[in-house]
Amino acid sequence: MEKYIKAPLDAETARSLKAGDYVYISGTIYTARDAAHKRMQEALNAGEKLPVELEENIIYYLGPTPARPGRVIGSAGPTTSSRMDKYTPQLLDLGLRGMIGKGKRTQEVRDAIVRNGAVYFAAVGGAGALLSRQIIKSEVIAYEDLGTEAIRKLEVENLPAIVVIDSEGTDLYEKVKDQK
Repeated sequence: MEKYIKAPLDAETARSLKAGDYVYISGTIYTARDAAHKRMQEALNAGEKLPVELEENIIYYLGPTPARPGRVIGSAGPTTSSRMDKYTPQLLDLGLRGMIGKGKRTQEVRDAIVRNGAVYFAAVGGAGALLSRQIIKSEVIAYEDLGTEAIRKLEVENLPAIVVIDSEGTDLYEKVKDQK
């Protein structure tokens, strides 16, 4: 089923999404990859405030290439989500509502998704140039010294993704594997 959703992502919308749904996301999302997640973890461990409000927000596991002249952002394909898994349950418990990446997630992440009524989306790997066309604004908001891994605030319009793990814990990867 195709659905058009807005970000930030409210609880009701997140719960309405089912594994296998095709979604088009519009609104504000944030980027963060390995190095940014490590920094956020260090900030939390030090009792510091995070540079981005997590409540109902979506993080896209993305480290874009530099923008070409006339473009908002360079190639914007997803990175492998499992690299963020050791940080993700805590971020979900702090209100993060969704993540966009590629690949499987650990059982701990899946449990945290269910516990918090969140959702995990997959974007098509290898299609970064096409995905970048759906990004209409990009602004570095934290950890600028990390270069492409800095946290960015993005405005997106109809960014395509697939619901891989829904708020009930249904995992599309497992579902497809079981059908073989």
